[in-house]
Amino acid sequence: MTIIPKTMKGVQLIGHGGSEMLQYRNDIPVPALTLTENDLLIHVAAAGMNNTDINTRTAWYSKSESNSSDASWSGNALTFPRIQGADVCGIVVAVGSNVSAKRIGECVLIEPCIREANSQQLKSPWYFGSECDGGFAEYTVVAAKHAYAVDSPLSDIELASFPCSYSTAENMLSRANVIDGEIVLISGASGGVGSAAIQLAKARGAYVIAITSPSKNQQLLELGADRVVSRDNDLIEILGENCIDVVIDLVAGKQWPEFLQLLKPGGRYAVSGAIGGAIVELDIRTLYLKDLSFFGCTVLKSGIFQNLIDYIEKGKIKPIVAHNFPLEEVSTAQDVFLSKKHVGKIVLNISHK
Repeated sequence: MTIIPKTMKGVQLIGHGGSEMLQYRNDIPVPALTLTENDLLIHVAAAGMNNTDINTRTAWYSKSESNSSDASWSGNALTFPRIQGADVCGIVVAVGSNVSAKRIGECVLIEPCIREANSQQLKSPWYFGSECDGGFAEYTVVAAKHAYAVDSPLSDIELASFPCSYSTAENMLSRANVIDGEIVLISGASGGVGSAAIQLAKARGAYVIAITSPSKNQQLLELGADRVVSRDNDLIEILGENCIDVVIDLVAGKQWPEFLQLLKPGGRYAVSGAIGGAIVELDIRTLYLKDLSFFGCTVLKSGIFQNLIDYIEKGKIKPIVAHNFPLEEVSTAQDVFLSKKHVGKIVLNISHK
């Protein structure tokens, strides 16, 4: 029988701002007492890091310069203190009254886009670690429907690299309906979502062109990209107009108008990030004269996370872990993350041995 302690180690976000807002503690109450009938208590082994963690901390999501009343992932005010962390791999150690006790002992990955909390259906989805506490702690609670059992020889740290990035990438490819033989352009291709999108687009039979810095070219080619181009290049000059079926964009920024020039008539554009800048210039004539389709991709479509679990268990995708850090070094980990010199994911080691 697993003995569940009363307190745990974890990192609390205590307000918007710099990394000084991340407070490591060893006396946070274990959320076992908040377990409702449809919930699981999970002993967290490892948790990956994402742009969302940084964006939430800095209030990047807020469109208001005067306050942070819309600074969470869902567009509402964030409640502090908040335990962040959406990419969670762990072991089920307790279950609510409506959940089979057979689930205790399962190794699970948490679906980061959640539709149920406190045994109640949500009116609009939450992001795990934003609207509710997440995985940057030794224990976390989530609805049973959002914890997927996974059978894999991969380590906890490797498994924790999958949930957010790979489900986001799979969701984008699914929304844009990428099919065999199409040409797909991926911006920000060396990051967690970008490197996942390379693998998942190749699994669909696409020809993949990845945009990154020259120092990462070889790594992305080894990952499966068919061609790599520098983010500093004039993409129109290098690739030519009307040559791309689908753009998977994680960057936006000043280069954004080129993406629409690159798309073939009837092309599709899917976006789930704006690390290069959120405000872009759109010539609306390009949109309608080329019959383009735009897809904003945040909420996961039904079946996306199960697709990811299937890919993992069949060995069709591989984890790309650039670095892992102990939980108490979360600030250092975020500094390394923000340097953008890595390929793949940065993972926090919570209780993995």
